Amino acid sequence: MHTTYLVVAIVTAVLNAADSFAGFARAKFVLANSAEVGVPRSWLPWLGVLKLAGAAGVVLGILGMKGVGLAAAVGLVLFFIGALIAHLRARVFYNIAFPGTYFALALATAALIVVQ
Repeated sequence: MHTTYLVVAIVTAVLNAADSFAGFARAKFVLANSAEVGVPRSWLPWLGVLKLAGAAGVVLGILGMKGVGLAAAVGLVLFFIGALIAHLRARVFYNIAFPGTYFALALATAALIVVQ
């Protein structure tokens, strides 16, 4: 179980950090997606900070701070519930798999921390 947790947690942290940096850099796909689902550009840095904090917390969980890791994973779960709701409200379904995948990874990370 420990290896599964490590793999899932590392993938969760890396993907969220990368997505955070893409938002900071105002990558075209981030700008297009946020406009499509109705997220103002002014929110992008703040959303990036939240994702980066979640990624950092998951890394701290890997390093032994289980409570921090769990809190970070739960925070990412809540973040991506919001992202999924934004996609559903805007009826943007063609790329809903992306926030769905991030949601599933965060949920799996949280669950694996609990069962360890």
